[in-house]
Amino acid sequence: MNRPDTKSIAAGDNLPETRPKAQFVEIDEDRAGQRIDNFLLASLKGVPKTRVYRILRKGEVRVNKGRIKASYRLQAGDIVRIPPIRQSDPDEAVAQGAHVLARIDASILAEEKGFLVLDKPSGIAVHGGSGLNYGVIEALRALRPDAPYLELVHRLDRETSGCLLIATRRSVLRELHRLLREKSLGISQSDGMEKRYLALLMGRWQGGERRVDKPLLKNTLRSGERVVTVNPEGKDALSVFRPVKCYADSTLVEVSLMTGRTHQIRVHAAAIGHPIAGDEKYGDGSFNREMKAKGLRRLFLHAHSLGFSLEAHELPYRFSAPLDENLENVLNRQELLAC
Repeated sequence: MNRPDTKSIAAGDNLPETRPKAQFVEIDEDRAGQRIDNFLLASLKGVPKTRVYRILRKGEVRVNKGRIKASYRLQAGDIVRIPPIRQSDPDEAVAQGAHVLARIDASILAEEKGFLVLDKPSGIAVHGGSGLNYGVIEALRALRPDAPYLELVHRLDRETSGCLLIATRRSVLRELHRLLREKSLGISQSDGMEKRYLALLMGRWQGGERRVDKPLLKNTLRSGERVVTVNPEGKDALSVFRPVKCYADSTLVEVSLMTGRTHQIRVHAAAIGHPIAGDEKYGDGSFNREMKAKGLRRLFLHAHSLGFSLEAHELPYRFSAPLDENLENVLNRQELLAC
């Protein structure tokens, strides 16, 4: 329940513009459970993320009249005080990211009770930041300003395209996160979340299905760049590669993820000597130039299939997204051989 601390002004009153006032918002069941920083980012559209975290650090945001940390999870019945803060003109914000908004709006594959699925375009991050005004989640919140809840269930790299799941209810997010945890821990193999990717790898594939079980460790370089390496001190990571089509100098594979580590497919592919086409971080420069000459303009990694079951629904869900025109054209320009 919104209770902005403002006086009502009759239509037609010719009064000077007033400064923004504090708002008081009561948290309902649908918004309970989310972090206060995520709640504020969704509520204060047009306000830079750095400013949102600044008002949290300074204690200007209060919950039930008390100071809280950015990690605080809201509970039903909480009263959140949002301090006076001037937001950007919504029309101006939309204009700045109009191209991204249009692409995200056109990429919605399906919308069900409690979640929606996107075919995320390559080149768009799931979150804004690092100089980006709009990521997927910011675009959705701008497209649906009245939506009470929009949160990412999982992530895709900026250059990876394909099926991306967004929760529109907190209860559904909790259940989907449980499925991801169970899958990662090996608790559930049949009822958990199944994610499959298509990737074009360097070289001719030998044999059939291959399980790559190599632990991964995240590192941050002095430049601030994040790099993932195979390291025995890292977290367990398991990927299953299956050849789909074989070409003279490359192989199209389907990859199933048993765990969900950062850059997992890219690092595992490189570790077995078959880096992904177009991968500027973990790939092979000569192979990338060869694929670029054949028209490849991006990383050839696409989340083409997503499946899961929810307790409240009898039938399992399965969604798929086809390869985009650029990736299909790259495949068509290669010599197809028998695997």
